[in-house]
Amino acid sequence: MHYLVGDLQGCDDAFARLLAEIGFSPSRDRLHVLGDLVNRGPQSLAVLRRLRALGSSATCLLGNHDLHLLAVAHGVRREHRTDTLRDILDDADRDAWIDWVRHLPLADTAHGWLLVHAGVAPAWDAAQTLALAREVEAMLRDPDLPGFLQVMYGNEPARWRDDLQGADRWRFVINVLTRIRFVHADGTLDFQVKEGADAAPPGLVPWFDAPGRRTAGTPIAFGHWSTLGLVERADLLALDTGCVWGGLLTAVRVDGGRRDVVQVRCAQALAPGVAAQG
Repeated sequence: MHYLVGDLQGCDDAFARLLAEIGFSPSRDRLHVLGDLVNRGPQSLAVLRRLRALGSSATCLLGNHDLHLLAVAHGVRREHRTDTLRDILDDADRDAWIDWVRHLPLADTAHGWLLVHAGVAPAWDAAQTLALAREVEAMLRDPDLPGFLQVMYGNEPARWRDDLQGADRWRFVINVLTRIRFVHADGTLDFQVKEGADAAPPGLVPWFDAPGRRTAGTPIAFGHWSTLGLVERADLLALDTGCVWGGLLTAVRVDGGRRDVVQVRCAQALAPGVAAQG
């Protein structure tokens, strides 16, 4: 049985209850976690320990909070007042945890689903999405990881071009795979609006409703967008249901043509309005 799971964000108690609810067996089942494993919830280290203990039965994507952990660990970013990464950073096995996180993928596939943390650029097809993810994964695993992290942040370029090179290319890929929500009709990214799909200002659409999106018809599952909530369409699953905000933690079984949704209620770890959601 293959389950897709939304953002954990350091909520290990809810994660344990979800695994119990689905009767997860590492010898039989596979788990695909869609990124944002850590941060803002109270048990970031416990989540990593539980995931690593599952071994090959769990595959985890990198989300923006996981990349933030790498940046903080390497001195590229300061901890935010709402960060809950200190248990990882102070752990005796800190270096091993950071190395484990930086070897996680940015995109994956499972039972015909394309898996990403945030979304896909309208100009990319599924094959290009996976190929671009592999390019950036190679940089994250390079010995000069701190140098790469220095150029990872920023909102430009905001529109894809096939001739993008170097830091501009990698930054755009990371922004799409871990941060995207809304786009303009021409595919230009917007990072200002973080509300639900119904709150889009004129001229913006959710990335998955962009006209001419080349992955239209490709089943895609993603997390990241807690204000969007659970979305179930024939070729789309949005699975960040706001666990860290006191919402739900969601798993969906996707093997054998199934669409079984399992959810558990989460204790509120962070109040809406304390920090931008997602």
